[in-house]
Amino acid sequence: MTDRFVRERWLAGSLLLSCVLLFLAGTLDAAISKPAPAPDTADGKLRIICFGAHPDDNEFKAGGVAAMWAAQGHHVKFVSTTNGDIGHWGMAGGPLAQVRTAEVERCAEIFGIETEVLDIHDGEIMPTLENRRTIVRLIREWRADIVMCHRPNDYHPDHRYTAILVQDAGYMVTVPFFCPNVPYLRRNPVFLFYQDRFQKPNPFAADIAVGIDAVIDKKLDAALALASQTLEGGCNGNERLYPENDPDKRKAREQEVRQRFDRRFASTANQFREQLNGWYGQERAGKIKYAEVFEICEYGRRPSKQEIRKLFPFFPNP
Repeated sequence: MTDRFVRERWLAGSLLLSCVLLFLAGTLDAAISKPAPAPDTADGKLRIICFGAHPDDNEFKAGGVAAMWAAQGHHVKFVSTTNGDIGHWGMAGGPLAQVRTAEVERCAEIFGIETEVLDIHDGEIMPTLENRRTIVRLIREWRADIVMCHRPNDYHPDHRYTAILVQDAGYMVTVPFFCPNVPYLRRNPVFLFYQDRFQKPNPFAADIAVGIDAVIDKKLDAALALASQTLEGGCNGNERLYPENDPDKRKAREQEVRQRFDRRFASTANQFREQLNGWYGQERAGKIKYAEVFEICEYGRRPSKQEIRKLFPFFPNP
């Protein structure tokens, strides 16, 4: 067998193998099909998922509406995107993360909702592709009609980056081949921002204002359940605020904190009375003492006022 013959056979075999591989590659490409969408919900109830940077943010910003939705049988989930493991003056790390997870689990019991704490260190969440995928998966798995979070202009980096991640999930939750292992949503949810006081580059706009008087006791109970942040003072507290061996001082502290949050939640209604008038009418709005307010994010579905009334089934008929 000559060298030329060997080379020709080798070349012919290589060409045949290449053709086979190209054929198989084309067949595999042709076999890739569009992922299935998420199924429609069967019970006709709303599904709401809320993202807060720390195990207390959702509870303070949306605990009232969460309890009201839950009371009507709708499905609400709070997600803390960090575990809060540096948010205290006297402890940190795993022990604090466990304490704060237990606190929001107690709040979930009070509100009648579900809760989850992601295992990301407090102060360290970043708008990475991995985290974007996590947020998209959570929204899809919940089959959300409404998604809530912070605004992106905020004093805390965890708040800002959580907001960016949630905004980046807007629209992407409807893209079939992004995170194809989780069924995509047929319809982009309504994305809403929590109230804040920041003015630059743009102030908060109270597009939706909801009276929460019917559940204010639950929200105040939740504030006390977040003891590491409220009774103990969080990062800026000290051991004198809520001493373990002084029952009288502890009781006084609990009353003080409850009254402080009562005033805080009431101030929202007073600040946004005009918006409450628009949703409830002047007479009824004038009797509302406590409220939560939300801004519509442009990145999600833009609901009409009629749709907002369906998504927030607490308003009187216009």
